[in-house]
Amino acid sequence: MSRHTLSVLVEDKPGVLARVSGLFARRMFNIDSLAVGPTEVPGISRITLVVDADGHLLEQVTKQLNKLIHVLKIVELSDEQSAQRDHILIKVRADASARIQVTQAADLFRAKIVDVSPESVIIEATGSANKINALLEVLEPFGVREIVRAGTIALSRGPRSMSEKALRS
Repeated sequence: MSRHTLSVLVEDKPGVLARVSGLFARRMFNIDSLAVGPTEVPGISRITLVVDADGHLLEQVTKQLNKLIHVLKIVELSDEQSAQRDHILIKVRADASARIQVTQAADLFRAKIVDVSPESVIIEATGSANKINALLEVLEPFGVREIVRAGTIALSRGPRSMSEKALRS
């Protein structure tokens, strides 16, 4: 099994996300990451999925996705041919004695402190999955109270856009 990032352009219609994610569930695939949002083209959304699967099973799911009525285009984005980022908010215990160390740890990862209270801080970070995981490891000894991690977002490198290709087909 290996990690695969799929970028799926879909018509912005009710129920499309449920049909796409339901297809993965029916095939017993766990979706590691899921992010959805509008594109630069009105009426088209991009679903970015990260799954752990072997090539044959992934090919089967991709063929099934292509059969869904509101799916316009599917592209697998390799790490080398795309820019991929995760986004996270982390609430960390940080009383007065630990706050400097927590702030320094955040600085090392180019993360931002977005909220401070007497007993905790909230840190925002963006980067590769490995960078985010490393930041969590560094902050763990201070006491991570809560995290919210957005799904991976990704775009292919270079001048062409998936939307242009999808609209021409």
